[in-house]
Amino acid sequence: MERITSYREFWPFYLSEHAKPLTRAWHMAGTATAIMLGVAAVSGASIGLLLAAAIAGYGPAWATHFLIEKNRPATFRYPVWSFISDLRMLVVWLAGGLSRELEKAEIRSAQGKPK
Repeated sequence: MERITSYREFWPFYLSEHAKPLTRAWHMAGTATAIMLGVAAVSGASIGLLLAAAIAGYGPAWATHFLIEKNRPATFRYPVWSFISDLRMLVVWLAGGLSRELEKAEIRSAQGKPK
């Protein structure tokens, strides 16, 4: 696979790597939990909570890539863009626009319908 050189190219790739709804759900749950733990870590100056935030954010996400999507996490190759996209996917979902983004990226279910 060629290296992606712009975030504009990366976002559809990121969505394709998260094609299954269960993968996206676990990612968003992990990201939301990591944000809460990260805020608590900063406000309480706790290294332990910061470590917990990293585990909560990446643990479920990486597990779903290996067990559900059967692919390699994009974080290993594009760590910054993956982190930004984890946050973006959560925000876009909360705003009600994730299905539109999936359609634009042509992410389809097994029945041929957009996911």
